[in-house]
Amino acid sequence: MTDWSPLIISLKTAFLSTFITFFFGVYAAFLVVKVKRFQGLMDTIFTLPMVLPPTVVGFFLLLLFGKQSFLGQIFLSVGVNFVFSWEATVVSAVVVSFPLMYRTTRGAFEQLNPDLIYAARTLGISEFKIFWRVILPNTWYGIMAGLILSFARALGEFGATIMTAGNIPGLTQTMSTAIYSAVQAGDNATAFFWVSIVCAISFAVIIMMNYWMNHQQQFAEFISKRKRGTKNVVVR
Repeated sequence: MTDWSPLIISLKTAFLSTFITFFFGVYAAFLVVKVKRFQGLMDTIFTLPMVLPPTVVGFFLLLLFGKQSFLGQIFLSVGVNFVFSWEATVVSAVVVSFPLMYRTTRGAFEQLNPDLIYAARTLGISEFKIFWRVILPNTWYGIMAGLILSFARALGEFGATIMTAGNIPGLTQTMSTAIYSAVQAGDNATAFFWVSIVCAISFAVIIMMNYWMNHQQQFAEFISKRKRGTKNVVVR
C-alpha cells in the first residue's frame, strides 16, 4: 500500500510557506522600492538565499535555531525542539522561496506607473489605502506569478529541509527527501513514482505561470489600446 504522507507533507508545507512568503515578500519588496538608503544592501540580503546552495541555507538555519543557539534555547525552554520537526520544513521552504516572491513582486512594483500613486495622493488618500487600493490591484498579476514560483520552489525544496528537518517518515519526509531515500535504498520504483508526481505538479505550475503571464500581457495591451482610443476621442 502506497504511503501518501510525503505528498501530504509536501503540499501542507508548500501551501503554508507560500502563505507566509506572500506577506514577507510583498512587504520586503515594497520596503526596498520605497527606501532610498541602503537599497542595494537590503536587496542583496533578501536575494542571497536564492544564490546560496540550499545546504548552506540549512547550515545557517541550524546555527540560528539549533539547540545551542539563543532561539533554540528559547524553544527548548517551552518544550519545543525546532530541529527535526515539521515546523522546520516550513521555515526552510519559506527561506528558500522568499527571494522568488520578493524579486518578482519588486519587479511588478517598479513597473507600476508612479502617476497613479501621485494622483491618489493629491486626492488625499492615505498611504495605507493607496497600497491596498492602487498599488496591489495594479500589480496583482506580477504578485501572482511570484506566488506560483514560490509554491513550486517550496514544493521541491530538499537541501535546507534535510539539514534542518531531516527525513523522518510521516513527519518531515517530503517528496524530495522520499526520492532521496528511495534512491539510497535502491528502490527505483518508489523513486520513479515520486519523481512522476513531482514532475506532474511542476508541469501544472508552469502552465499556470504561462497563463498568468499571457493574461497579464493581454490585459496590458487592452489598457494601452483603450488609452490610445481615449486620446483620439479627445483630439477630435
